[in-house]
Amino acid sequence: MYIIWVIVIGFVAGIIARLLAPGPNNPTGFILTTVLGIVGAFLATFIGQAVGWYRPDQGAGLIGATIGAIIVLFVWHRLVVNRTISDPGVTGRRWL
Repeated sequence: MYIIWVIVIGFVAGIIARLLAPGPNNPTGFILTTVLGIVGAFLATFIGQAVGWYRPDQGAGLIGATIGAIIVLFVWHRLVVNRTISDPGVTGRRWL
């Protein structure tokens, strides 16, 4: 049941983060939005435990996961702008 809750919170946090930080090169789709939120939640939990906001057995909530996802989106945008990674919206070679 815990993993389902993490996926649901991650999906909601990913949607909120994509709405708050719009951009032409956002990762799209259900799975990438969920992964964005889950990575944001892990990032927020890690930073929160390192700073002392959360105990070792606590995790970030919806707000923390959303803020973490916004940070992940910011890094994503910087990597695409600097051409470190390719823009997922632009298709390269098409395979037949």
